[in-house]
Amino acid sequence: MTTPAVSFEVFPPKSVDASFRLWDTAQALAPLGPRFFSVTYGAGGSTRDLTHDSAHVLRRTSGLPVAAHLTCVGASKAETLEVANSFAEIGVTDIVALRGDPENGASVFTPHPDGFADSCELIEALAATGKFTLRVGAYPEPHPESPDQAQNVEWLKRKFDAGADEAITQFFFETETFL
Repeated sequence: MTTPAVSFEVFPPKSVDASFRLWDTAQALAPLGPRFFSVTYGAGGSTRDLTHDSAHVLRRTSGLPVAAHLTCVGASKAETLEVANSFAEIGVTDIVALRGDPENGASVFTPHPDGFADSCELIEALAATGKFTLRVGAYPEPHPESPDQAQNVEWLKRKFDAGADEAITQFFFETETFL
């Protein structure tokens, strides 16, 4: 079995002080050999510009690949693909393609009227451009909206069928579940 790779997920800083802490943290973590840093994308794209700027600076300063998160939340297909292209223009071609959390604390995800209905649609559109390495979320423990693990596996298969290159997962508590 291949040893799982490690990456570090960071949030875009919202202040100058937080920016300095992020860069210091990235420099401290880089020697640990993560495969990449990923930069989150706030609810409804609320940190869109901060994600872009953070990904750009991390890419230039860390010496490691950077994957930018991109979600289906709160934007049309055209707007979402425009954001993806803006990442490609700065050399960030690794994308973590996610559906995203429901907007404004809602309990159910509602797609933008002109947006992607789910992560598979987003992945398919990004894959069609041929510009990106696409990472997707995997859930060793059932996703909160999933009735069971079988549906989690089916969704993961659909993501790969749509064009995903790799799956990533956040930290988990039951090792047996992952293995």
